[in-house]
Amino acid sequence: MKQAKLIAIDDNKGVLRALEILFKPICQKITCISSPDQIESHLLKENYDVVLLDMNFKAGVNSGNEGLYWMRRILRQYPAMKVILITAYGEVDLAVQSIKEGAFDFILKPWKNDDLLTKVKAAYNYRLKSKQPISKESEKKKSIKNNAIIGKSGILVDLISLVKKVAVTDASVLITGENGTGKELVARELHRLSSRADKPFITVDMGAITETLFESEMFGHKKGAFTDAHEDRIGKFEAAHGGTLFLDEIGNLPLVSQAKLLTALQNKTITRVGDHSPIQLDIRLICATNANLNSLVKSGGFREDLLYRINTISVEAPPLRKRGDDIIELAKHFILHYGNRYGKDAFKLTSKAQSKMMNYAWPGNIRELRHVIEKAVILSETKCIGEEDVHILQNDNLALNDESMTIEEMERRMIINAIKRLDGNLSLVSEELGISRPTLYNKLKKYDLSKTC
Repeated sequence: MKQAKLIAIDDNKGVLRALEILFKPICQKITCISSPDQIESHLLKENYDVVLLDMNFKAGVNSGNEGLYWMRRILRQYPAMKVILITAYGEVDLAVQSIKEGAFDFILKPWKNDDLLTKVKAAYNYRLKSKQPISKESEKKKSIKNNAIIGKSGILVDLISLVKKVAVTDASVLITGENGTGKELVARELHRLSSRADKPFITVDMGAITETLFESEMFGHKKGAFTDAHEDRIGKFEAAHGGTLFLDEIGNLPLVSQAKLLTALQNKTITRVGDHSPIQLDIRLICATNANLNSLVKSGGFREDLLYRINTISVEAPPLRKRGDDIIELAKHFILHYGNRYGKDAFKLTSKAQSKMMNYAWPGNIRELRHVIEKAVILSETKCIGEEDVHILQNDNLALNDESMTIEEMERRMIINAIKRLDGNLSLVSEELGISRPTLYNKLKKYDLSKTC
């Protein structure tokens, strides 16, 4: 353990202090951070072996879903990393789910030091036995490769050219496009190519933040500001100071919250809930949406002054069906990625499989392609992925492969198809569509689909 490097993430300062006291004498390094938004920037800067991750960060929320979300993000970029989840809410099904999805182990608060030490040592020793040791540079390159914008189509070349021009400025950017087109990837590329690349990149799903928690989540709060405010906590704006703040699904933000966001952007200051001292901020703002904000402005659903503030430069992420041979290039990239992840390599994509993929509309775009390839790699018993291994629904293709269909009409059809395919299980529907449950509920209300569930 003398060479071990650990990183602990918990919003309770007392827990972090206890972990630091326990592990500092026996490890090379332990880094303690209070916000999960800082995880990815720390993992890029340092070669860590084990992550100790709390499962609940939002005040008043104890479902553990936030911890699972960050665990998935960590393991997606660093499959060899060992994650131990820490929670005060020890439901057996949650423990089983987390381990099933890749957690090395699970421990309850309050823990016994001997038990925690045993689990961390086991995780570290298991990490040492990995076939490919973690290297800061190799993992960084791997992360960049896995997050690269892949493709050579004309429409993508134009996009990348625009991104390079815009990245060197501090202009606010609005990224538009359908679900699953890689809007967050574009945002990360803007950040990577900017002068803020070594500063935090903080992502926020605006559809997942309730109106009542908006100020606390975005601006932070002081201890005692409300019932569950047990500690001082910084918000997303402070976490992004010096770096980039990415607001995804900005079109889902309620009007009341829009006004508060606009005030913060205009004044370049925020005030924590329960405090009176304004905090000066330096951030680069990037927003994304699959909604038509101009239409929302006309209907009264989005503030025109806020749209002007966030839309200095507009960038559109193109749908996969318009990217031609990029479909196959992306498929091959995912085959290599998941082949390495699941210990299966040397896969080939047959010509019939390629033809089937090229003739499909991909309503779920890159996200859907990723899921299809992952499933094919897992289930394939040969070294070839054939037409029969590419599980897509051609009936959906007929309903969606219509250039005259608006984004809203296509999104509505996608949701209906997913609900039918998954027997109305909204948890699975939101996971397949790559959106949060609150965002899905908003869309069900928007398209009057509540009766279909």
